[in-house]
Amino acid sequence: MQSVNAMIQQQLRSDVILINQLGHYIINSGGKRLRPIVVLLSARAFDYLGSEHIDIAAIIEFIHTATLLHDDVVDSSQLRRGQKTANNIWGSEASVLVGDFLYSRAFEMMVNVNSMRVMEILAHTTNTIAEGEVMQLLNCHDPDTSEERYLNVIRSKTAKLFEAATQLGAVLCCRPTAEEEAMAAYGMHLGTAFQLTDDVLDYSASSKDLGKNIGDDLAEGKPTLPLIYAIRNGTTSQAKIIRDAIESGGLDNLSDVIKTIESTGAAAYTAEIARCEADKAIQKIRNIPASPYQEALLNLAKFAVYRTY
Repeated sequence: MQSVNAMIQQQLRSDVILINQLGHYIINSGGKRLRPIVVLLSARAFDYLGSEHIDIAAIIEFIHTATLLHDDVVDSSQLRRGQKTANNIWGSEASVLVGDFLYSRAFEMMVNVNSMRVMEILAHTTNTIAEGEVMQLLNCHDPDTSEERYLNVIRSKTAKLFEAATQLGAVLCCRPTAEEEAMAAYGMHLGTAFQLTDDVLDYSASSKDLGKNIGDDLAEGKPTLPLIYAIRNGTTSQAKIIRDAIESGGLDNLSDVIKTIESTGAAAYTAEIARCEADKAIQKIRNIPASPYQEALLNLAKFAVYRTY
């Protein structure tokens, strides 16, 4: 990870001062670095001895960071990881353009890896993420969004990059198709579990622990799984509270929404779905060679659902 961080700092350099300022701000703002971590663990789980996993880990983090910059503009977010968002400081225009810079720098780095298979996976991944963003936009302020539609969004928008990160570790080692597919499936289930846990924390954690304002998703009219479940399983009056909140956005009735989520068991249901996804991730890599790296991947799946931040 020290090598990955050094690579990130090196590749962030630009003659344009604003790119340096904004890029370093978002990259160094306290993220968990989970996606580059799983690249490294996946490659080392198959005894990879080269250095290109460092490049790919940095590429994955650049793609992730670009999506964050664009997300915060689309959502008009003011807080991320406990700090002001880049668009809050420098404005939306600068955030979008620096996000574009990070995307294009990531693709420059892919070319240097000189693997058509790596390019193919990451090109498809970025395209799927963009589709997920558009699907999420279409779901906003729509209280009739189904559980299936929502899960499709998070598999595209969030889990797809985890899938690519773990798959590429196997690709670098030229592992058989079955192992490559197992690693990809692990990443998909891990990313889904991670996002579903975020959905639970959005209504249960403190702002300090979560690194963003409680109820941010609701304020943006996003129908996440706890809300979808509460509408489906609550009383008529409870369902109306949630539906009105999603349609209008804002946090005027946040306390009533939280009470409804608690009383309908929506948070517990979402947490259970997250645990099921983590269990699926664990099962997918049970048969890869036993090592400290495999054990770390197993523990990471558990962390995805039992974390409090």
